[in-house]
Amino acid sequence: MLYLLASGGLLSFNTGFAIWIAISLVVFLLIMMKFAMPPIMQALEGRETKIRESLEAAEVALAKAEAISKDNEKALREAESKAHQIRKEAMDDAERIRNERVAKAKDEAEQIIEQAKADIEQEKQSALVTLRKEVANLAIQSATMILDAELDVEKNQKLVDNYINDLTKN
Repeated sequence: MLYLLASGGLLSFNTGFAIWIAISLVVFLLIMMKFAMPPIMQALEGRETKIRESLEAAEVALAKAEAISKDNEKALREAESKAHQIRKEAMDDAERIRNERVAKAKDEAEQIIEQAKADIEQEKQSALVTLRKEVANLAIQSATMILDAELDVEKNQKLVDNYINDLTKN
């Protein structure tokens, strides 16, 4: 171990060697500055440009996406509005059709009622005529039996006709 310290071991300082290391370092740095730094700087600037362009493209894409989203929202609102309008028109049409059918049914019911009233009136008149004839025949038969001795058939018929005419006037 003494040998290492005496002959310039690991911890000894050699000035000439240090100067050569310093000169080598300066030359190395000058060569690096001259030949290596421009391509490295150029690569860094290229990467910076690429990153900047990517960010700008991302911003443009984001703006386009927002525009598309707004267009989609607008289209959705328009579709909802149109659907609401179609629904309203369908409900209006259904209400109109229902009202038309109700009115038609009322008209038909009124026609049926009027026809029934006319039929009833006709039947009533027919029944009255039949009843009058029956009453006249019964009256004639009754009167004939009662007055058979005193009156003849022509006079009986005249009496009955007068009586029936009096009844129809009342």
